[in-house]
Amino acid sequence: MTKKTLLLIGFIILKFVLQYVLISPEYDLQRDEYLHLDQAHHLAWGYLSVPPVTSWFSYLIFLLGNSVFSVKFFPALFGALTLLTVWKTIELLKGNLYALILGALGILFSCLLRLNMLYQPNSLDVLCWTLFYYVLIQYITSENTKWLYIGAVVFAFGFLNKYNILFLLLGLIPAILLSKQRKILAQKQLYFALILGLLLILPNLVWQYRNQFPIVHHMKELAETQLVNVDLAGFLKEQILFFIGSLFVILAALYAFVRYKPFQKYQLFLSAFIFTLLIFIYFKAKSYYVIGLYPIYIGFGAVYLSEILKDGWKRFLKPVFILIPLLLFIPMYNVAFPNKSPEYMVANSAQYRALGMLRWEDGKEHQLPQDFADMLGWKELAGKVDSIYAKLPNQKETIVICDNYGQAGAINYYTKKGIRAVSFNADYVNWFNLDIRYKNLIRVKNFEENSDEFKTTSPFFEKAFIGGQITNKYAREYQAAIFVFLNAKININPRLEQEIEEEKNYKD
Repeated sequence: MTKKTLLLIGFIILKFVLQYVLISPEYDLQRDEYLHLDQAHHLAWGYLSVPPVTSWFSYLIFLLGNSVFSVKFFPALFGALTLLTVWKTIELLKGNLYALILGALGILFSCLLRLNMLYQPNSLDVLCWTLFYYVLIQYITSENTKWLYIGAVVFAFGFLNKYNILFLLLGLIPAILLSKQRKILAQKQLYFALILGLLLILPNLVWQYRNQFPIVHHMKELAETQLVNVDLAGFLKEQILFFIGSLFVILAALYAFVRYKPFQKYQLFLSAFIFTLLIFIYFKAKSYYVIGLYPIYIGFGAVYLSEILKDGWKRFLKPVFILIPLLLFIPMYNVAFPNKSPEYMVANSAQYRALGMLRWEDGKEHQLPQDFADMLGWKELAGKVDSIYAKLPNQKETIVICDNYGQAGAINYYTKKGIRAVSFNADYVNWFNLDIRYKNLIRVKNFEENSDEFKTTSPFFEKAFIGGQITNKYAREYQAAIFVFLNAKININPRLEQEIEEEKNYKD
């Protein structure tokens, strides 16, 4: 086994180890993870929240026992494969051992450690961006048309994982048209590859059509509630922070496309970088949407730096460039991960505020970073609902309705009683089972919305009481209440059907 192979294996093992140790056991899964895991029980070619690929991995996780270890394994795997793709890119560009180490460190000690903590489409999205760029480099290097077909498959898989990869295409098209690589448009295999890609994504497009294109509503809602709070200064600051330890490597890559002769045939990557970033800025995208753009440039930059640092006094900079990502990881370790208690974060909030981590999607500052607050209180909620459910009569005729997908997904993940909670929120609006005539209702309500629940709902039942609340004051769901309504005086199913239709019509 060669030294290169041993180093690669070492980096991948370290990647997996870090992904598991950077999360303190006091944190639960994050709210989005519960929704994605629940999709395993409702396989389809599309969802209101995400395309279908996530549900495929969720089903595999379900078959593996639905353990937290399995949940965390897949984003860590996608991160490790991203590192491997950059490694292979450096080898393809004829980078030496130093370039491989520099590139691997740049990927390892970066924002990907945080991104790969969570079971969301984002980790696979970054991998698909990096793989697609790698395939493009392979095609430019060899002009072998097989890479066009491979690229079509990679893009289609990325599209079925997260529509964000469309931004890659939007940035790449003008870059190709302005470069010598526009000769690719004369390749008939390109159009066969495009047809292949279209056929692969067609089932999801048909699903979108049959469901009145929920992606349009989702993007409109996202723009109105979250993207409106994105400001350019914050967006650009976070771009710098994402790969702060390798910022000089990325900048070196952009410079190399102009001045380094071996990279001149890859010059379209310079304009693709600029076009893609400008498109994200124009659409006021969330900063993390752009992360997939950067890894491939770390590969280019590592190769270029390894060449210019060979001779003279510059060779003394080689260990410095290796140390930079390692040294910058130390402050990142202290603030970027849920490896500190909520009490510690609140007591040391200044360092989190300075990095903008306390600013949530609503544009306001809170006591914890949003992702961390979204990882608290779920086990408590599920345990209390289970306890209530176990004492109820007619359990099979009891429906659990939550205010949001996090609550419903967490209950379904942690339940020991076989509960299938639902919600009028996100994909759960399509997952109600109305074949059962329900007699009891457990209603989980957010704190700010639960004040009128007794007044509006209790007249339809013989008995009503509050079964508990989330008491973890650091949880985003703090004080969410569990209302219990027993023995319905009327058939509540028609009212449920009405609310489901109202929610669906609202989305349309």
